[in-house]
Amino acid sequence: MFPSAITDFWLTPSPTSRFLCGDDTFGITADTALDEGERLTVLTTTDGRTRVRLTPAVAAALDLDGGQAVDETGFGRRLEVAGIALHGADHLFYFTDGARKALLGEPDDPSVRPLTAADAEAFARFEAEATEQDLDDAFVELDHWAVYGAFEDGRLVGAASTYPWGGAQLADLGVLTLPPHRGRGHARRLVRAISRHALTRGYEPQYRCQLDNHASVALAGSAGLTRFGTWDIVSPDSDG
Repeated sequence: MFPSAITDFWLTPSPTSRFLCGDDTFGITADTALDEGERLTVLTTTDGRTRVRLTPAVAAALDLDGGQAVDETGFGRRLEVAGIALHGADHLFYFTDGARKALLGEPDDPSVRPLTAADAEAFARFEAEATEQDLDDAFVELDHWAVYGAFEDGRLVGAASTYPWGGAQLADLGVLTLPPHRGRGHARRLVRAISRHALTRGYEPQYRCQLDNHASVALAGSAGLTRFGTWDIVSPDSDG
C-alpha cells in the first residue's frame, strides 16, 4: 500500500538498534544512532502497533536494560517517574502506491508554480501578511529544497516548501495560505504540485500535522494523502 521507502524507514530495524522488550503490539528498541533531539520517539501505526525508539542512555534512565517485560501503561509510568515528557504527537500522512500514480499523471494547476530567489520580494510581502503563529506552524521557507507558490490575480497568496528529512528519501512539507484566500483550493493544489516535484526526484512526500489541527487533517485527505500513523518525540523542554 505504502511505498517501501516509507515502510523501510519506519518499520525496518536499523543496524545500530537493539530490541529491548515488547510484543507485536508494543515494542521498545534502543538505537545508538539517535540524536539528542530524537533520543525518544514513539510511532503508532494505523493498525494500532506502537514502536518506541530511544537511546541507550534513556533506556538506562527508564531501567529498561534488564530485558523485563514492559507494556504501554508501564512505559508511561516510567516516563513520569523519570521526568521525561513527550512533545505531542503529529499525524503522519503519505501517498499510497495508487495515489502516487494518479498524482504523477496530472499537470500542475496554472495558478501554481515554483518560487525562486527572484520571488523574494513577493515572498516577503506574503510573510508580512501572515501571522507569526501560522508561519511557525507551517515552516515554509524560500530557501528550502523546493518551494511553490499559489497566485491569485498576480499576487502570492499561498506557499508550500519541502526539504529532505530524517536522512531518508522522505521530503517533509509545509503549506500556508493567507486567511482571506483560504477555502479556494490553493493549499490542495500546492500540496499536490510540490509532492509531484518531490516524487519525480526520488523522494516520498511527507505531510505532518498536530492531532487537533482538523483543517490540516482535512487538507491531507483532499490532497490525496493517507494517514500512516502518529509520531511523537521527547519534548525539547523535558528534563529527561
